[in-house]
Amino acid sequence: MTKSMVKLRNILLTLKEHNANNYTTIKQVYNARNSYHSSIRGSNTEMQQLMKILERDQYIHWRRLNDEDVVCDTFWSHPDAMKLSNACNLIFLIDSTYKTNRYRLSLLDIVGVTPTRMTFSIAFFYLEEERLNNVFWAQEWFRDIFLRCDALVGVIITDKDLTLMNAVKTVFLESTNLLCRFHIDKNMKAKCKILVDKKKCIRLWHRSLGSLVDCPSEQNFDECFMKFEIACSPWLHDLFKNITNTYDNIIYLKI
Repeated sequence: MTKSMVKLRNILLTLKEHNANNYTTIKQVYNARNSYHSSIRGSNTEMQQLMKILERDQYIHWRRLNDEDVVCDTFWSHPDAMKLSNACNLIFLIDSTYKTNRYRLSLLDIVGVTPTRMTFSIAFFYLEEERLNNVFWAQEWFRDIFLRCDALVGVIITDKDLTLMNAVKTVFLESTNLLCRFHIDKNMKAKCKILVDKKKCIRLWHRSLGSLVDCPSEQNFDECFMKFEIACSPWLHDLFKNITNTYDNIIYLKI
C-alpha cells in the first residue's frame, strides 16, 4: 500500500477492516513505512536517492553546493510542466511552505494557471535559507524554464514576503507582482475578529468587505467603498487602522 501511495491513516483503516482484532497503531505503520523506504534506498544517502529518482524519471533538476561541497539548494521540474509553463505563461503563483520536512528546509512551490483556470505545479525548490541570495537563485532558474525571451511571465502572485518580492522584481522586470487574495483575506479577517464579535465579523466580511474586494472595476470601487463605510461605521477607524497596518495601502483591496 505504501508503494501505491496510500496514506498512513488509510493503511491503518484497511488493516483493521481486514482484521477486527488488529491492534496496530499509526506509529507502527509509520515505522514500517520508513523501514520500507530505507530498504529501497539501500546504501544510498537520501540526497543520492533523490538524484537517482529525478534522473530515472527524466526530471529537469539543478542543485547548488556551498563552500564545503554540500548541497544547499536544489530544484526540480517535470518536462511536461515546463511545456505547460511556456504555453500558459500569463499567471503564476509563488509561495513557500515551512516546517513540513525533517530538515526544516523551506519548500518554494511555483504554480501556473491555464486559460481554463486549472492549476499545475511547475517547479519545486528546497532552499537552505530564505535569504535574497537563495531566493534570487531560485527565480533565475525559474526564468530559464521559458524558451522565448518575448514570452516570459505576465503576472506573479505572492504573499507579502519582501525577500521573494524583491527577487521577483529583480529577475522578472517585465512582470507585474500582485499580492495573493487568499493571504489578504486571511490577514484582514483575523484583524476583524479582534474588533467585533464572531457573528458580526462574518457578516461584515462576507457582505461589505467581500463586495469591496470583489468589485468588478475601478469605476465601481467608490460605490462599494461607500457601502463598506456605512456597514463598518461603528468600527471604521479601528478597522482601517488594522488594515493599513497589515498592508501599506488600502488600494491593495482592488487586487
